[in-house]
Amino acid sequence: MSEILDLAGRVAFISGAGQGVGRQIALHFAQHNAGGVAVNDYHLDRAEAVAEEIRALGGKAYAVQADVSDYESVKAAHTKVVENLGPVGVLVNNAGNAGASPDPDLRKPFWETNPSVWQSYIGVNFDGVLNCTSQVIPGMIEADGGRIITIISDAGRWGDAGMAMYAGAKAGAAGFMRSVARTLGRHNITANCIAIAATATPPILARMESNPEGMKRALKNYIIRRPGKPSDIANMALFLASDSNSWITGQTYPVNGGFTLAL
Repeated sequence: MSEILDLAGRVAFISGAGQGVGRQIALHFAQHNAGGVAVNDYHLDRAEAVAEEIRALGGKAYAVQADVSDYESVKAAHTKVVENLGPVGVLVNNAGNAGASPDPDLRKPFWETNPSVWQSYIGVNFDGVLNCTSQVIPGMIEADGGRIITIISDAGRWGDAGMAMYAGAKAGAAGFMRSVARTLGRHNITANCIAIAATATPPILARMESNPEGMKRALKNYIIRRPGKPSDIANMALFLASDSNSWITGQTYPVNGGFTLAL
């Protein structure tokens, strides 16, 4: 029986893959016939550690440092990936949160801050998606096929109070993906989003440990009352990256324990 989640030897580039969800997506891809996995992170040592895990599994991996909010940094990283692994057939825009050095004023109401503060969220969660996507599209058009997956947040669908800039950036990334899908469908390139909620990544685990009662209260809003696991999101990413997904594009899939619902 053929493997329905086979990546058919496509090279994958995963941003922010040095830990958490991105790391698990990288490991999933490596175990399902990726032609190579480019592990990106702002911190090269984290990317190298995940690349080594992939090699231990028998996969091919390349660690590459880049700040996704910086166009020239992403351009240079993409060039290195193509030189070492080949043209990118799957892009996962996973890098998120507020970047490597979050502005301390991010916790304030956005109207009490200024655009330089807002850019902490916009730079990674919106500009980063544009930067990475712009690099892989020409190669995908030339290959007449590809998969683009962007990890957003339910904040972009729900509009979490006190997270205006983060929610706006994530919603913007989803709108961008819909336009990319319409533009590139004729080239057999699909573009979809995965909207996630509280997931047991290192920052969330730290928050759970420091305030278990607060996390318990928050999880009352979930139909399935546990945080997500990185593998929950990686499973969906694998499906969207695989040959099983040849006729699904422009969609946002909530993988969120029922925090929000979609028709």
